[in-house]
Amino acid sequence: MSLKPQTFLTAAAIAAVALGLAWVAFRPQPVPVDLHTVAEAPMRITINADGQTRIREVYEISAPIAGTARRSPVAVGDQVRGGQTVVAEVEPAAPALLDTRTRTQAEAALRESEAALRVAESDLRTADEDLTYAQSQYERARNLFDRGTATLARLEDAERRLAVATSSQAAAQSRLEMALGAVDRARATLIEPGEADTDGTCCVSLVAPADGVVLDLAAESARPVVPGAPLLSIGDPADLEIVADLLSSDAVRVGPGTRAIVERWGGPDPLEAVLRRVEPAARTHVSALGIEEQRVDVIFDLVSPPEDRPGLGHGFSVFLRVVEWEQDRVLQVPLSAVFRDGDGGDGWAVFVAANGVARLRPVALGRRSATVVEVLDGLDPAEQVVTHPSDALTDGSAIVERAALR
Repeated sequence: MSLKPQTFLTAAAIAAVALGLAWVAFRPQPVPVDLHTVAEAPMRITINADGQTRIREVYEISAPIAGTARRSPVAVGDQVRGGQTVVAEVEPAAPALLDTRTRTQAEAALRESEAALRVAESDLRTADEDLTYAQSQYERARNLFDRGTATLARLEDAERRLAVATSSQAAAQSRLEMALGAVDRARATLIEPGEADTDGTCCVSLVAPADGVVLDLAAESARPVVPGAPLLSIGDPADLEIVADLLSSDAVRVGPGTRAIVERWGGPDPLEAVLRRVEPAARTHVSALGIEEQRVDVIFDLVSPPEDRPGLGHGFSVFLRVVEWEQDRVLQVPLSAVFRDGDGGDGWAVFVAANGVARLRPVALGRRSATVVEVLDGLDPAEQVVTHPSDALTDGSAIVERAALR
């Protein structure tokens, strides 16, 4: 049985449509990708670290004597002037209470010293009388010798007795002073706590050593102190520096004069700082993951003027980007666009978009930062590279920009 021409044409059309649909269904689909245009732009490589501000010169004021520090006359944040503002007052320590035995011994020592004082006074009076008598005898012998009625031996004997009497009087005077000191010392042991000072003095007043503000008080209320006990600290908030700890391997790549960008300090704009000193000794630090690291302190000077950093004070937290290297015009691509390729995987490559097809291209790379890498050879400006290439992408794969599908 033969088919009618109309039926044959209908079947052919259906077959053609079916073949077309099959080709559409099973043809290779373009891989969606993200593209980035290669361009020259400024590039900066930084070493990032957390830092802390501190006042360059902090003055720690301590108690010079044992006693009681009075309630602080200043509060934290108060402005002080060097050599003028009284910042602390310390009362000398009060004498200790005497028990019965100690008091009895002290009273006995006082009576003994008073008796010795009376003896010394009596000896001094005797020495004064002997000196007066020796002086008169010498003058009489001198007159007689001048008239020729006394011998030279008599005059010399009177002169010797006068010298002995003078020395005895001086010794008696010294013994009297020693006795007076012993009496004062014995009386001092009987002074009771709370008795008023007889000389009218009260406290040792401490003045600020320099202009600045009060940074910290050991205590605001009155309290007993010993020599060397800290009372307060003073510094100038305008004279700030920053200390950060870097890995020793990072610290050797920077030096004095290295620029740093200060961020996350609380203000709207970053601040500028310059590295002043890398400490000569590192220390071992155990990280949160339990890894031992060698870290070294690095000191930066804040270059930004005080009016650009209002509110920034001593001990504030900041984030530093230490500029290891930077250039104004560098051919670069995102770090996510490059991957290992070649024999042994020791080379670098990218996928370049060309007329809707991905082409594998080896590249030579230079310096890299946390987000971009310098391209030394293999790419030209205005070319487009694939970022984050997937495993489905190979050389010659059809691609479509993901942004065009939205």
